[in-house]
Amino acid sequence: MATHLITGAGSGIGAAVARRLHERGDELVLLARDAGRAKELAGTYPGSRTLVGDLAAPDRLSWAFSHQSLPERLDSLLHIAGVVDLGRIGDLTPKTWHAQLDVNLVAPAELTRLLLPQLRVTQGTVIFVNSGAGLNAHAEWGAYAASKHGLKALADSLRHEEKPNGIRVTSVYPGRTASPMQAKVHQQEGKEYDASRWIDPESVATTILTALDLPRDAEVNDLTVRPGR
Repeated sequence: MATHLITGAGSGIGAAVARRLHERGDELVLLARDAGRAKELAGTYPGSRTLVGDLAAPDRLSWAFSHQSLPERLDSLLHIAGVVDLGRIGDLTPKTWHAQLDVNLVAPAELTRLLLPQLRVTQGTVIFVNSGAGLNAHAEWGAYAASKHGLKALADSLRHEEKPNGIRVTSVYPGRTASPMQAKVHQQEGKEYDASRWIDPESVATTILTALDLPRDAEVNDLTVRPGR
């Protein structure tokens, strides 16, 4: 039975992945931003464990975890949480930049650092759910795209550094996916949101589980998933 630590399990792609892993009987450790959210997640996935740590405050993750019990065994670390705020470069304030860089890049780096000892023991897998914006940047997506380009660099560097320790690292680049985040993006773009036009989170979950369950003689480095409709 494998143990997975998941960020972003409350909605969208993260919820789809958590549900699939929970249904097949794997052990889940779910990161929550506060105690109230942790209680909600524990109720949704009976038998799972929770860790409280705010990705928006990566400098405090180490302190937060020092007051909790980290899993002794960890087979995978799934970075799925993310935030987005659109805006033109000329209008973006440092606060907006920090909000996206902290959650989308600095927190995954810090969380990985804190959990590498457990992952090295199991020769585990680290999966970064990136974005199409991590490969191409467009107008008004500057801060988000920068955070996701940085996440690609983080994953690529980690892959080279930890290969001798047997850790596999995969980046997944979904296109627009039907989720609360996508609804927010459409609102910011001033467009009508139609979930049926975009990728179902379950489809992205399938690609993530494919990489996760791959036999040990192979590794998926990068997976790009685009809307099929």
